[in-house]
Amino acid sequence: MTFLNKLEEIRIQMKNDGVSAYVIPSADPHISEYVPDRYKCIEFASGFTGSAGTLVITADFAGLWTDARYFVQAAEQLAGSGFELVKLRAQATPEYIDWLLERLPDHAVVAFDANLISVQLAELLANSFAVADISVSDKDYLDSIWNGRPALPAAKAWLLNTEITGNATADKLTGIRSVMKRHRAAYHLVSSLDDIAWIFNIRGADVKCNPVVLAFALISTDDCTLFIDEQKLSDSDKMSLSSAGVQLCAYENVYATVESIQHDASILIDPKRTCQALFRRIAPSIKVIFDTNPSTAFKAIKNDVEVANTRKTMIQDGVALTRFFRWLEEAVVNETVTEISVAERLRQFRAENEGFVGESFDTIAGYREHGALPHYKATPASDVRLLSEGLFLLDSGGQYATGTTDITRVVSLGKLTEEEARDYTLVLRGMIEGSTARFPKGTKGYQIDAITRKPLWDHALNYGHGTGHGVGYFLNVHEGPQVFNAANIPVEIETGMITSVEPGLYRPYKHGIRIENLVLTVKDEVNEFAEFYTFETLTVCYIDTALIKKDLLLSSHIDWLNSYNAWVFNQLASSLSTAEQEWLLKKTAAI
Repeated sequence: MTFLNKLEEIRIQMKNDGVSAYVIPSADPHISEYVPDRYKCIEFASGFTGSAGTLVITADFAGLWTDARYFVQAAEQLAGSGFELVKLRAQATPEYIDWLLERLPDHAVVAFDANLISVQLAELLANSFAVADISVSDKDYLDSIWNGRPALPAAKAWLLNTEITGNATADKLTGIRSVMKRHRAAYHLVSSLDDIAWIFNIRGADVKCNPVVLAFALISTDDCTLFIDEQKLSDSDKMSLSSAGVQLCAYENVYATVESIQHDASILIDPKRTCQALFRRIAPSIKVIFDTNPSTAFKAIKNDVEVANTRKTMIQDGVALTRFFRWLEEAVVNETVTEISVAERLRQFRAENEGFVGESFDTIAGYREHGALPHYKATPASDVRLLSEGLFLLDSGGQYATGTTDITRVVSLGKLTEEEARDYTLVLRGMIEGSTARFPKGTKGYQIDAITRKPLWDHALNYGHGTGHGVGYFLNVHEGPQVFNAANIPVEIETGMITSVEPGLYRPYKHGIRIENLVLTVKDEVNEFAEFYTFETLTVCYIDTALIKKDLLLSSHIDWLNSYNAWVFNQLASSLSTAEQEWLLKKTAAI
């Protein structure tokens, strides 16, 4: 069935039900960013494979609303699908609501699958449309036309010991219950997979690149139930959970259990991370307390064990990257290498490390103009050979049993142009400014974002994505609650948080630059003005100096770069061969 056929089938169902518009978000019943194959609804309906977007279908229009990271990719993938690209002005905003309000008549009906819509978004849709007497309806128009729809994943899951996590499940439940007590909540429902992975020290392989397992949890003041396919767990892991006070129940039973909660109870849920379909099972008489999952804040603050393990993991990852870039330098000259083959070679280098589980996201290996696509993934159709000229952008990461990595580097393969060097240097300057920021306690992410962008803004340049995102500990590479972007999100940057700093600059059809390190928020100084924090850089991989225009850097930037590269060499040297040491020593030489 072609995409045009699918679109026609959806519209037939809409017409039969009197539905004027159908909304398909990128989500699953856990409101995940990255979803199992069963819930790749946007890809099934339109062919778009990006991780962020919303399809909106009316009788005479079908569009994909997505952000600047995907403009070029979406335009290419939607060709001939019947869907048009609608460019978002602001990332992660439901701008399609205003679009629908302008076009739909009064008393129209907008439908969506309530399993794929968060409570917060469902309420926003209902309230926004109410002004025009537009109603909302729960419909799934994909399942009946999705022949061979993938089943729910059945991969094995496993528990981590406290030598890895630094904190036992029983202790984490105690912390969560203390927050519940403050909220006067008798129950707490958890749907988000990363929160569940953290609470129960459980990892799995149900979502590509994200070591999570499909599950829900219901925590009360005295009991805790984990809704999961028990066949995924070993007998010893079941016993460990039981000893921590955790009962197991079938995954699909969460709906009936939520319905059975006594009607005079109170329940805490995260409206951003709970689907509307599950929320509707809560009896109307139950007091619902909306707030962020307590585990989200706890999870973001890495404990001493997690930080120590992450530092070791960064060294392992740095060894793999050093060996990769040394290989690449020779391979471009002596072999036929492409974007796909170099990404696979990098994975092989990482796989040589102890504790390597897999990639933390699909590697972005963008040569020349492909580097200008922030979330590019090479396909057999787009794959190109790397030659001894032009810029190569590599954004990649690894999942290790002792941490998650995410790093971006850009190298010149030859014939560096003045524009490329200028762009690279300004992005590097921004990354250094963000990484060395000193800021008072209470600072928010948008302030770090502005500090990082300023070197580019000074030259009337900018980039269309956020400056940084939280990173999990052997968990999702994108983790909240903190972000470094322009949105005024009321989350303070606290000590113990691990966040990326990744400014960029993209010239469509020419080249892209992005330089990314992960940083740990640490205490800096306390004086009569405030308690100040700063960042400790965790990523251990050299930054190429051959692309730099020194006149665009201050002496402080050069000092930081020289110090960083020298530190990288000292951290990695003992794990490298003599030949590898000699190569890295040249790459990290002071400028």
